[in-house]
Amino acid sequence: MNDSTIKIRLMKAEDFDAVVAIDEKILKSPRPEYYEVKFEKLFKSKDYLPASLVAEKEDGTVVGFVMGEIYMGEFGIFQEEASLDTIGIDPDYQHKGIGEQLMNEFMDHLRTVGVNKVNTLVDWNDSKLIHFFSANRFSPSKTINLERSL
Repeated sequence: MNDSTIKIRLMKAEDFDAVVAIDEKILKSPRPEYYEVKFEKLFKSKDYLPASLVAEKEDGTVVGFVMGEIYMGEFGIFQEEASLDTIGIDPDYQHKGIGEQLMNEFMDHLRTVGVNKVNTLVDWNDSKLIHFFSANRFSPSKTINLERSL
């Protein structure tokens, strides 16, 4: 599969089932409630700037997605930062360059709306995901995520 057979476009509300199905194939567990909240925010909130894309084959089948959020800051002041919080490529289409293509389009989209920094969180023990983000020019930030178990 080459880049010309995959089209990247803004995510639509109708992509919900495809996104949930891809996520379930990856995690081996369904999370429709997680995506219901994300899609509600993405498509019904007036204060939310869209930063979510899908990768689809020529026949319209969605094979990957990336979701993020652009920070509005306090009092609606744009902060020029965004987060990437969810990415998924159908396991049948992984290792074919689709993730990189999605990531490049995602960054281009954010750049055109004025974003100059993108943050994401990755499980320290997920070496494959760390490698993917490193290959896509992410590096450790100057802040550390701390947690406390109760």
